[in-house]
Amino acid sequence: MNRAVAERPDEPVIERVLFSEGQIRARIQSLAAEISQDYAGADLVMAGILKGAQLFTCDLARSLRVPVSVDFLSLSRYKRSPQTRVVEITQDLEASIAGRDLLLVEDIVDTGLTLHYLIQQLTERAPRSISVCSLLDRSALRLADIPLRYAGFHVNEEFLVGYGLDYRERFREAPCISVLSREGWASPAE
Repeated sequence: MNRAVAERPDEPVIERVLFSEGQIRARIQSLAAEISQDYAGADLVMAGILKGAQLFTCDLARSLRVPVSVDFLSLSRYKRSPQTRVVEITQDLEASIAGRDLLLVEDIVDTGLTLHYLIQQLTERAPRSISVCSLLDRSALRLADIPLRYAGFHVNEEFLVGYGLDYRERFREAPCISVLSREGWASPAE
């Protein structure tokens, strides 16, 4: 097993690369070709969900062969009580989506609960359509019915970092997606 060595004993370490930079680039090209075909002649707005989807959104937009407006949203998830989680849009879209096709871009879709809430909120703005493109799909954890039209890779429950995915704001800048070792780090919920 090829493991990165931590500088400090409590630092998280990369266990292995799951998707290389080349694999990610090739998959983005494939997704872009499919999206370009599906949205030929459309008034497309692509909205990346910050922070995780920033790199993916930009690389995907550059690979499209159709005109696209790129925008970003930021969400905050917090617990109001042990039983209630609240989602708040902390950075909203700048442009109107009324009558336009909206493609939400995510880094990873797990339960889908936050995305389900976001789609409900954005539907009230009368877009022509709303679709979702996620680089990673963890469908085994899905609790909400999400219209995930485009998925880059299907993944299991391993903790992933890189290419926008982070562990406590670290590893986002890595050009590949790796599995983080569970040894020597605290659970993300802590």
